[in-house]
Amino acid sequence: MIDCIIVDDTPLAVEKLEDFVNQTPSLNLLQSFNNGLEALNYLHSHKVDLVFLDIQMEQFTGLQLMEALHYRPQIIIVSAYSQYAVQGFDNNVTDYLLKPYSFERFLKAIDKMIVVSSDKVVKDYMFVKTEYRMERINFSDILYIEGMGAYLQIVTKQAKVMTLLNFMQIMQLLPIANFIRVHKSFIVAIDKIDSIERNVIRIGGKMISVGKSYQDEFYKRI
Repeated sequence: MIDCIIVDDTPLAVEKLEDFVNQTPSLNLLQSFNNGLEALNYLHSHKVDLVFLDIQMEQFTGLQLMEALHYRPQIIIVSAYSQYAVQGFDNNVTDYLLKPYSFERFLKAIDKMIVVSSDKVVKDYMFVKTEYRMERINFSDILYIEGMGAYLQIVTKQAKVMTLLNFMQIMQLLPIANFIRVHKSFIVAIDKIDSIERNVIRIGGKMISVGKSYQDEFYKRI
């Protein structure tokens, strides 16, 4: 079963999507949102496999929502504007449904989402570019990741590796179950935390403050 949400500020568009989702046995609709900020808060504390996302929303656009996500479920953009397609695919969306679309076109998007999911091989490591080489890093070795200007420093049990990846890119590589962003400058491995006192994490000899905007999600996860 694919758990999904709908994010669109047009009631008729939401109604149509809800109808199509309910006709598709493989989909389970968790919730619909007419506000991108409410959807973002939901995504910070709930596991979702797929987001049907409108781009042109008044308070918080779909592109802003994608950029703000700490992890990336699969996203199918649903928009009346074709000019956002390039930006959408630059953000690695699964598909782009141009309104008005048929139920058959909707099902093709779902089929594509399932194919993309099945092609994802579960790995216990990642490769990151550092200096002039690609460095293999085992997820189980990572203690925390620290932002240092234009770089990220990945701190493992054995070494410190610098990379030009940004936080959004690294979160897409990490297994979401065991890593969480706790500050604008830090991601930590949950199972490597030694202690927490007064919103300060001790991990591998490092003291890391939990940012105020990250505290609710952090304490839910632990």
